[in-house]
Amino acid sequence: MNRLSAVGVLLGALVLPVLQGCLPVLAASAATGGAMAAVDRRSLGTQTDDETTEWKASARATEQFGDRAHLNFTSYNRKVLITGEVASLEMKTEVESLVASLPLVQGVYNEVTVGPPTSLTTRSNDAYLTTRVKARFVDSGKFNPVRVKVVTEAGVVYLLGLVTQSEADSAVQVARTTSGVVKVVTLMEIISPAKAREFDGSAPRSDTPPAGSSLSGG
Repeated sequence: MNRLSAVGVLLGALVLPVLQGCLPVLAASAATGGAMAAVDRRSLGTQTDDETTEWKASARATEQFGDRAHLNFTSYNRKVLITGEVASLEMKTEVESLVASLPLVQGVYNEVTVGPPTSLTTRSNDAYLTTRVKARFVDSGKFNPVRVKVVTEAGVVYLLGLVTQSEADSAVQVARTTSGVVKVVTLMEIISPAKAREFDGSAPRSDTPPAGSSLSGG
């Protein structure tokens, strides 16, 4: 065996156990993601479209505004929530137009504020509040927490999801009573209990939008 071959065998012996150890972790991650996708009341196609929209919005905003704005984009059921801070009302309007022009976007919630970007401390606190609200969703046991998406910006909690009125009321109550939350904005789409049972009892759905859905604002 020449020197290069020996080195190759040695590297293989060292790397293989590491890769083998990673496989269960990767498998578990894939399984968790698949399980959450199956529980989600959006169709698999819509979930994919939402992720693509978020990526495109972020990329185009960065290209157009650079570091002149701090922006976050959350797409749920083809409706996009924009949060963050911009330097002017004109820029706020430009951001909304940019997002509304993206393919598949069916609505925009422009919650951007005009002012300086939030500090890293504020953003860290927002991440903590999001985690805290989600944990309290689980503790409440009143609805499946996977069905409500939580976004926090400067202490304001935004709730998105395809939920029944009862689920929406429970989510709002939990969020409003979470320490540190300044305000709760509900952007959840309300569906009937019958439609919820239909979604929950079926296999992953096609891209048929929920009939008779409505928006709950507050």
